[in-house]
Amino acid sequence: MNELKENLKRQIVDQLNLKDIKPEDIGDDTPLFVEGLGLDSIDALEMIVLLQQQYGIKMVSSEEGPKVFRSVNSMAEFIESQKGSQ
Repeated sequence: MNELKENLKRQIVDQLNLKDIKPEDIGDDTPLFVEGLGLDSIDALEMIVLLQQQYGIKMVSSEEGPKVFRSVNSMAEFIESQKGSQ
């Protein structure tokens, strides 16, 4: 799980082109939206693309987004839960 979290941090920085943030600056529980990293709705779309391209996971409903993209921890938990159901 730690390797997955480290990969996610790198992928978030790369996918969203976050020039002022390094992967190690992102805490596992740091909020990704509003406070924390301050991501916005366009970034959310990029995160959905990241899940599809890197992990083959499609978001079924928009209601999942706020829960899944709350933090790196929540993203990793979601990815792990989807691996078991594929």
